[in-house]
Amino acid sequence: MTPEEKIASLGIDLPTPPSPIANYLPAKRFGGNLVYVSGQGPIINGNQLFTGKVGAEVTQEQGYEAARACGINILAQLRVLLGDLGKVKSVVHVKGFVASAVTFTNQPAAINGVSDLMVEVFGEAGKHSRCALGTNVLPTDIPVEVEAIFEVEE
Repeated sequence: MTPEEKIASLGIDLPTPPSPIANYLPAKRFGGNLVYVSGQGPIINGNQLFTGKVGAEVTQEQGYEAARACGINILAQLRVLLGDLGKVKSVVHVKGFVASAVTFTNQPAAINGVSDLMVEVFGEAGKHSRCALGTNVLPTDIPVEVEAIFEVEE
């Protein structure tokens, strides 16, 4: 199955990706075969799905769902830039930020939401290097923000 077919089989309808909230590009192609996707939050079609810190107002499971929503926005940004997700050769790197309660230390479990999605969509090519970081606050009080780098066809 193509990535587009896999997305459909998962019951995902890629949204219109959110516009940047500051002076940056949502995605940028570099060197012909790399695409950097700027940090995406769990905001689908203008609706912020979660608010607050993971381990306080947001459960770890909701953090996972928030990261998955970030991944859906990453895929939406990629589709806009590339026109077809079949042009993705591999997911190179994912960096996730988790707004965390002081006692919450399982940021990797939350960021698995996006990592699992990338493997579901791209199979072996979806496996990537990763960083999962805790932070005290994220823009608009979202609990998770994720950025990614992709290798694509030239």
